[in-house]
Amino acid sequence: MEGATKKLDLTRNAIEVLKRRYLKKDEEGRIIETPEELFRRVAAAIAEIDSLYGKRDTEINKTKEEFYELMTSLRFLPNSPTLMNAGTPLGQLSACFVLPVEDSMEGIFDAVKYAAIIHKSGGGTGFSFSRLRPKGDVVGSTKGISSGPVSFMSVFDAATEAVKQGGRRRGANMGLLRVDHPDIIEFITCKDDLSRFTNFNISVGLTEEFMKAVINDEKYDLINPRSGKVVNRIRAKEVFDLIVHQAWKNGEPGIVFLDRVNAANPTPQIGEIEATNPCGEQPLLPYESCNLGSINLSKMVKDHAIDWELLKDTVWKAVHFLDNVIDANKYPLEIIERNTKSNRKIGLGVMGWADLLVQLNIPYNSKEALSLAESIMRFILEQGRLASAELAKERGPFPNYEKSIYYNKMPLRNATITTIAPTGTLSIIAGCSSGIEPLFAICFIRNVMDGTKLVEVNPYFRRAMEKLGLWSDELAQRIAETGSIQGIKEIPEEIKRVFVTAHEISPSDHVRMQATFQQYVDNAVSKTVNLPKDATEEDVREVYLLAYRLGCKGVTVYRDGSRQGQVIQKGKGQTETGHISLKPRKRPEILQGVTRLMKTGCGNLYVTINKDEKNKPFEVFTNIGKAGGCAASQAEAIGRLISLALRSGIQPQEIVKQLKGISCHSPVWSNMGKITSCSDAIAKAIEAEIREGKVTVVEKINNKNSEPTEEEKFNLEIVHYGACPECGSSLSYEEGCATCHSCGFTKCS
Repeated sequence: MEGATKKLDLTRNAIEVLKRRYLKKDEEGRIIETPEELFRRVAAAIAEIDSLYGKRDTEINKTKEEFYELMTSLRFLPNSPTLMNAGTPLGQLSACFVLPVEDSMEGIFDAVKYAAIIHKSGGGTGFSFSRLRPKGDVVGSTKGISSGPVSFMSVFDAATEAVKQGGRRRGANMGLLRVDHPDIIEFITCKDDLSRFTNFNISVGLTEEFMKAVINDEKYDLINPRSGKVVNRIRAKEVFDLIVHQAWKNGEPGIVFLDRVNAANPTPQIGEIEATNPCGEQPLLPYESCNLGSINLSKMVKDHAIDWELLKDTVWKAVHFLDNVIDANKYPLEIIERNTKSNRKIGLGVMGWADLLVQLNIPYNSKEALSLAESIMRFILEQGRLASAELAKERGPFPNYEKSIYYNKMPLRNATITTIAPTGTLSIIAGCSSGIEPLFAICFIRNVMDGTKLVEVNPYFRRAMEKLGLWSDELAQRIAETGSIQGIKEIPEEIKRVFVTAHEISPSDHVRMQATFQQYVDNAVSKTVNLPKDATEEDVREVYLLAYRLGCKGVTVYRDGSRQGQVIQKGKGQTETGHISLKPRKRPEILQGVTRLMKTGCGNLYVTINKDEKNKPFEVFTNIGKAGGCAASQAEAIGRLISLALRSGIQPQEIVKQLKGISCHSPVWSNMGKITSCSDAIAKAIEAEIREGKVTVVEKINNKNSEPTEEEKFNLEIVHYGACPECGSSLSYEEGCATCHSCGFTKCS
């Protein structure tokens, strides 16, 4: 493997992500594929489709090499399911699906069943619940009363939770409700309780009528979808303000401008677009899927300028690749295969945008950056359509072409060409910045699975500083404390001007960048507008209105800290010198807890975790069964140190981060996955208790009429929005999703 990875010029982080998520494994979890073999497998499976269109073996072999070079040069990567599953028995290659939810019990539970099948295959699903009759409405068949859309969302959420436990990719959903649905207020606030709908992103579908009513401070109609009758008129501004408040509070709901999405619907005669995929960038018809891929713009620079010929070559080959994926795909449902092949939508996007800008010495928040964004995305769309038109000559246009907006214009092979999707793990593999997001940090600390910590440095920043003779490892450590270089005196202003991070860019500049790309994107753009912690609700309101005015199809905001508990409190517990003073709490006479049996390579390990009066882990005892000797003494020592740390106020998840993943020579498999050592087993036992402990916190919060305390919120947020559950590094919120830059974990897939 080492020879292959050097040849492919992959970073250490990329190799770790490939090992953990993409490379094939045998039944015992051992890796049986190198990165080079992965790309060979994918290239061969996708190129082989050319045989369906009359290509000879020599031509197919040439295409295999072209696709292999396209990926291994890191110029282009397809979406994760394609990398994982192409050339395997599963063979499900799509990332995005939209399922309809009909207004009947049969229709609702068909959608639940179909979603479970899709999640099992590695896809994410979007739903519009707008067809469901509102809460309190009459159910004709039984004369009963409907519980409404939000109630049924809980069923979808529970099904996703059950399916994702054993999958390679986590199931993710988008729930959308039209703003004119009578239950819209309940929907807007449904994620106010952090324990609900943890497998959903939610967005409100805003109409032109509603937005005009907001701007003019007028009332608008709420319409019962069952009867089509107006059941109420309410003030649009009050609903808009509630959306703004909830987004300010915890980042959800997002908004989708539904009428604008449908104005760009390439096949309006086939149906209306009601929903998007989980991150919002792919509006789709019911029972439709889409295959996505991203061009790495950081590779499109030559001699300090855009290499337009290389970009053109990449676009044409990527369109060929993605069109082949449609035929190579093994679809989870026959109706999805039929609808997908009828429109043959592809979504070609970009990543590495921030890296390209710094290579050209262009600040992200500048007019020059906006101008370049427009030029590049226009070029990609134009060349993408030309490539699709060429495929249409060879293979025929998409079957619904005569019912599309393109009829009697340019015959195309694909109803849509461009999408800007999240590139969380893909950008780690490619070693570039995510999507069209700014740099999230110039330097950051990465937790390696063996417990060590490494400082990751933006390579373009390091190069610029080395050129000036100003680079040092000590400087990198200082920058990693905040991720920013703006407050460091010895760094020249020109460097500071170019190397800006997401939180140093104004919200309006975030929106303007998204809107500029959107002009030349057939589908939509996944991006997060980052707001500082002290941002006001008025700031959120201005972002939404600006996104509407500038032509965005939707927008997601995230206010820093609105979803994360504060791990260290300032002031409280500090000495005069500013250092935190840790003093172990006294042990009560009686504590209650549980003992977990954990399988390890040294035998059965019994881990007892006792909890305090707040249901938080307080102490840990271990017993290694019959192993005795050195193993028993080490396990006891670990337990004592953990207990000391817990009694001194160290958060349990911080302990888990340090112990989880430590390896020994004899790993084993258990019902909790791979146990790599006794230390790893203890960490996973504590982690399981943290997860189960959240139930008590949730019940306590739900049974109170008052707002939860900060500590209660923190206890809950440990599970939902704290450190990365896979490697313990910090999560950042970008591209509409919580993402770990360290290991590639993303909450949305």
